[in-house]
This record gives sequence, structure tokens and C-alpha cells, in this order.
Amino acid sequence: MSSFKAEKAGEPVQVASANGSTVPLCKRDVEIGDYDPFQHRKLDHPTSDMDTFIHLLKGSLGSGILAMPLAFAHAGLFLGLFCTFAIGIICTYCVHILVKSAHELCRRTKVPSLGFAEVAEAAFLAGPEGFRPWAKFAKASINLFLVIDLLGCCCVYIVFVAKNVKQVVDVYAPEEYTFDIRFYMAAMLPLLIFVNLIRNLKYLSPLSMLANILVATGIGITFYYIFSDLPSLDSQPAYESVTKLPMFFGTAIFALEGIGVVMPLENNMKHPSHFIGCPSVLNIGMFFVVSLYASTGFFGFLKYGDSTEGSITLNLPQDDPLAQSVKLMIAVAIFFTYALQFYVPMEIIWKALKNNFSSASQNFANYAIRIILVFITVVLAILIPNLGGFISLVGAVCLSMLGLIFPATIDLVTFYDDPGMGKYNWRLYKNLFLIFFGLVGFLTGTYVSIFEIIESY
Repeated sequence: MSSFKAEKAGEPVQVASANGSTVPLCKRDVEIGDYDPFQHRKLDHPTSDMDTFIHLLKGSLGSGILAMPLAFAHAGLFLGLFCTFAIGIICTYCVHILVKSAHELCRRTKVPSLGFAEVAEAAFLAGPEGFRPWAKFAKASINLFLVIDLLGCCCVYIVFVAKNVKQVVDVYAPEEYTFDIRFYMAAMLPLLIFVNLIRNLKYLSPLSMLANILVATGIGITFYYIFSDLPSLDSQPAYESVTKLPMFFGTAIFALEGIGVVMPLENNMKHPSHFIGCPSVLNIGMFFVVSLYASTGFFGFLKYGDSTEGSITLNLPQDDPLAQSVKLMIAVAIFFTYALQFYVPMEIIWKALKNNFSSASQNFANYAIRIILVFITVVLAILIPNLGGFISLVGAVCLSMLGLIFPATIDLVTFYDDPGMGKYNWRLYKNLFLIFFGLVGFLTGTYVSIFEIIESY
């Protein structure tokens, strides 16, 4: 633990844009004692509560919202509505316990900030003696799942873009230009390589702004089509077979899990203590996010029923130019989002590998690794073109671990001795429930998603 403190003491806080970023994890209150980590943080441009709220909405409203009607198709109208809010509450609570654990670890280690993986490492080092040898493994595991999750999302984006572009081309192009979806994925490879050779995040900011405008416009027009001539509530089943729920879980948690978005936001807040609590920026923001996702899933499934696609945009009328423009807008937006999503796993991988290269060869190695990773994501997307199955698989495998199992484990280890498990061991049973819930979702969601992907061939 002393080496951990020495390594982290005085470390400046940096703001990143996705999972794994450095996070300020302390606030001023009686539990902090004499050490106030906020006094040691350096923020050039801290954000207000309203700024953070807006960023939370923008960061959480991604392509996952377009998959929510498919999630409801695996649960039913009203069971899907109940489960969406239940999963949203659980995911939000897991962010709370992760940040609270980090508050305590900042106080113990007297460091100003900790990232997600660093929180796990510090928890195991400061926890019971039997857990300490596992500290490096815990940190490496979180970084590994972050990389798998984000690169998996990049694969999903490739399938997403290809399906939307193909549907438009098939309508307007002559029949001889009708190609398999894998052709569109392969054709994207040179463009993806070119965009992802950009190493400076500030040069990606204009692409992010354009993507946000296109997504907002596309989702707005999609809602117009969804709410046109809605059928009656009894036209779709209120609930589906329990055997379909694992697919719902994987898809919903892919859409709702925001642990990689919210932590960097707290990092840059002017008043970080306002991030969690009751009420708080996190609670209010996640209420809006979960409500919007639930509404999209409910009304999208009510509108299109069993014909619901992996992206609701694929259900829009094919003979309507406005609907076709939505597919192109969303496709362009998600294409640019790929570069932003790719930035963080590349940073994690490069940090682990760069010392293996000489100073003279580091630039070449960095570009080579970028090209290889982009190539791998395209190949995986070509091999698994089932959009719904892919989304559910990424959610079940990675986000159940990052959003549920890891935060519960960190909370358990952090407070194991001080203040302990509480009356009737409530902290133990609560975290065991979260871990069990995450493991059930992980195992069943992974199995069902892989089975669906295999059946689609």
C-alpha cells in the first residue's frame, strides 16, 4: 500500500472521455478526516452541475437506445417496462457504491483521485490480508474487460452502420449493386483505419459534435414514425417466456450501463459532492435516461411487434426518403462514434505495451497497433453479423462484469473490516445478491446470445 501511495500522491487529475478514465473519488465530509482530496486536484475548467447533467445525458444516449425495442420484444410490453427500470435502478446503485468505495479509499491512501481500475487495486491492497495478493489481478481484470467491452462495441457499430447503409442502397441502387452485408463491412475498413490514425482527442471533437447532432435528429424523426398510428396496447404481449429474458438482460444492460460515462464526469465537476446523494446529478440524470430508454423500447415494440430489428431505424419505411435519410444520418453518426469509442481501449493497450518499444520506433508501433485492432474489429463484425445477438453478447459478457460484479466486489472488500458487514451482515448479503444477479445475467445472457448467433448462420 505504501508503494501505491507513493505512486499516486500528487498525481494530476486528467479528464478523459470514456471508460477507464481517472476519477475524483472523494468529497468533503466527516468521513474524509483531515485529508480533503479535492484540495489537491487540479482542474483548469471544472464543470457546473448543469454542465455535468447535460454531459451525462449526451454520454448515455448512444446507439443502445435504438436497440431497446428489440429488448422489449424478448420481455413483453409491461414486463420489459418493469425490468428496464429495475435494471436502471440497480446499475445506478452500483455506480453509487463504486464512488462511495473510492471516497473511502482516497481518504485511506491520501491520493486526490483514482480511476476505475485503480479503485479495485486500492481496495484489494487496503482490504483484508488475504485479498492483497490479488490487487494487480483485480486492476488488470477491469482493464481487460474495459478493452473487450469497448472493442466489442466497435464491432457492434460496424454491423450497425453496414445494416443501415445496405438497407438504403438496396432501395435506390439497381439490382446488380445488391451486395451481402459483409461487403459493406469490408468496404469500411480503409475509412476506419484512416479515421482511427488520429491520435489527438481534440481533433476528434468536431466528429463528436457532428455525431451528436445527427443522432439527436435521427432519434427525433424516428419517434415521429413510432408515434404515427400507434396500435392498441393489447396488440402486443404484456410478457414473454422467461427463457427469452437473458436476451433482454444483455440488450438492456448494453444500453443502460453508464459506468464508463459517469465516472469521468465526476472527475471534472466543480462540486463533486453533488454527483451522488439524494437528490444528485447522477440520480436525476439516470432517471431521465432510463425513462427515455424505457419509452423508446415500450412504444417501439408496440409499433413494430415481432418484426422489431436490432436497430429500430431498420424498421422505418423503405419507400420514404425521410426515413431513409434517418438511416444514413445514424450510420454516419455511429461511424464517427467508433473513433471515440476506439480511443480509450487503444490508450489502455498502448500504456501496457509502449515500454516494449524503443523511443525511435514508438510512433510506428502505435500506428501499427491501431491498424491491427481496427482490422480485428472488422473481421469479428464480418464473422458475427447478427446485430441483436452481438449487442446482447457484449452486454452480458462485459457490462455485467463492469457494471454489477466489480462494483459489488470492490464495495465488499473496501468495507470488509471497517465498518464491517453491518447489522445482520446486510452489506455482505446485498453485495452477494448483486454479484449473483450479475453472474446469472453473464452466464445465461452469454449462452443465449451465442446460441442465437450460431442459429442465424
